[in-house]
Amino acid sequence: MRLLPLFPLNLVAFPGEKLNLHIFEPRYRELVRDCFTEGLTFGITPFLDNTVQELGTEMRLLSVEKTHAGGEMDIRTEAIRIFRVQKFLRQAPGKLYAAGQVEEIPQDMEPDEDLRAAIAGQVRQLYEALGLRKLLLQLDPAFQVFDVAHHIGFSTEQEYQLLGTTAEVERQEIVREHLERLLPAVLEAERLKERVRLNGHFKHLLPPQF
Repeated sequence: MRLLPLFPLNLVAFPGEKLNLHIFEPRYRELVRDCFTEGLTFGITPFLDNTVQELGTEMRLLSVEKTHAGGEMDIRTEAIRIFRVQKFLRQAPGKLYAAGQVEEIPQDMEPDEDLRAAIAGQVRQLYEALGLRKLLLQLDPAFQVFDVAHHIGFSTEQEYQLLGTTAEVERQEIVREHLERLLPAVLEAERLKERVRLNGHFKHLLPPQF
């Protein structure tokens, strides 16, 4: 186990994700300064149901893009690995910010290629229905579930469940089942919107032949 500075937030970060944050509280400005000057990493722990959750994602500070006159900061970060908090400290020794004794959670990142192909088809349907063609073009053929998890309609609680799933194949199953439930509703909603748009337009209709 090791001591890791913690930044509880009402979000889930997935490994590989780039996350831009606006830092304004003094304790987290201190955290960013320590990361910058000492090369530290920090952990984002989801704050759900008014509780700091035990799973989190270790983050690397990439850059401080801007420091505002009032001391606020705009930073760029990258998520690197998942951990479990064994002991939560409201304040790290001698610091304003929280910390935790954490251990890394090993991941099995080997995908099922058939499942990946099925999910790719489902994601393509979803993105096309929602008009998200830019995201569709950015989808790597060798994508992992974490690469699409923020873009398929999961709630924060569902994303947290995914964070706690340690095998890529299990994550693929969760996503495939989720999209199987979601897609019919999305496609029907899009059809309804199209019917609403067409309402009031001149229509060329052929009457039935008797």
